[in-house]
Amino acid sequence: MNILILGSGGREHAFGWKIKLSPLCDKIYFAPGNAGTLAIGENLAVNPNDFQAVKDVVIAKGIKMVVVGPEEPLVRGVVDFLESDPELKGLMVVGPSKQGAMLEGSKDFAKQFMMRHDIPTARYLAVSAKTCSDGKAFMKGLKAPYVLKADGLAAGKGVLIIDDYDEACAELDRMLGGKFGAAGNTVVIEEFLSGIELSVFVLTDGNDYFILPEAKDYKRIGEGDSGLNTGGMGAVSPVPFADAAFMEKIENRIIRPTVNGIQEEEISYRGFIFFGLIKVGNDPYVIEYNVRMGDPETEAVLPRLKNDIVELFIDLHKGKLKSHRTETDSRKAVTVVLVSGGYPGDYEKGIEISDLAKVDGSHVFHAGTAIKSDKVVTAGGRVIAITSMAPSIDEARVLSLKNASKIHYQGKYFRKDIGFDLM
Repeated sequence: MNILILGSGGREHAFGWKIKLSPLCDKIYFAPGNAGTLAIGENLAVNPNDFQAVKDVVIAKGIKMVVVGPEEPLVRGVVDFLESDPELKGLMVVGPSKQGAMLEGSKDFAKQFMMRHDIPTARYLAVSAKTCSDGKAFMKGLKAPYVLKADGLAAGKGVLIIDDYDEACAELDRMLGGKFGAAGNTVVIEEFLSGIELSVFVLTDGNDYFILPEAKDYKRIGEGDSGLNTGGMGAVSPVPFADAAFMEKIENRIIRPTVNGIQEEEISYRGFIFFGLIKVGNDPYVIEYNVRMGDPETEAVLPRLKNDIVELFIDLHKGKLKSHRTETDSRKAVTVVLVSGGYPGDYEKGIEISDLAKVDGSHVFHAGTAIKSDKVVTAGGRVIAITSMAPSIDEARVLSLKNASKIHYQGKYFRKDIGFDLM
């Protein structure tokens, strides 16, 4: 079958790489894709948020399955649009409905959902401009630091962790005053949880679920987890502290109640749930839901997954997920992300990337790249994700770093300590 992947990042390149391994896939299209996806499929100049253009491509290219990579088209309702169109009858779309996507599209909605279904998470209060004073009073009762989250999508920049109460109050005023646009019309104030984070992923039809390998990502730009937050500087899979007993707690206390809640509330959901978790003591708590796979976690998780992902997607729509057992490569995967100079602040685009062919023994997933005058150039803040697999985290990290050093472009930067807290 012909398969369309919506998105242009490292996650989408990794999906394409994994899907191409399946004998069930004939041809892959990317909308819009990047320089790396050109090697495994055809890129189409289509914006994933232009639903009519997506529909036109589905018809023109004989697409039988659409895999939605990023969150924005999901929150905007691309799945509802495609599945409700009589001309697209039989099309399989991997992703939740607009209502299901609210688990990521609104942090207040997600928190209320967790409260309704007794899913462990931090204490919180959602406030608007009218109830700002209530928020400040709520913070008075919390211990620093203070966690402020814009309710809606804010391009990964809507979460602030502030140590000083007065500064937190001032920042709350700025957020409610339009700092993040409409995404900050409501702000969720949370109790700070101290622990170590991890990411757990499931594929679900809202009834049954399939658990993928877990991962841990590294958001900070600087080594030792210092500096500004980014979209992700690297990832490790598996996570050593997520042993069988801890994963059983996650499944019993978080995964199963979440899927049961989706079913009870009659939410149409055929796609991924990303559980952003934190281990506090020896107990898991939900920090956030995402309604798609993470990036760069996907680049570490999919190389370890042995199952045929297209077969999983087909059975997702047939209600047969229960028939699958998770098959994983026992090796450790370490993903190191190469970024543009200046990222996560201002950075240049269009810088030529050389020596990609010199990478040996690792997967190279393109993120912010493009083709210009037959040359691969930078086109984003996160440029390349390199994933290596080895018997130990340190061996995989060393191989990824070795190959990261072979690639050249002006301003290249990458962290050398991915997995430092797991070795």
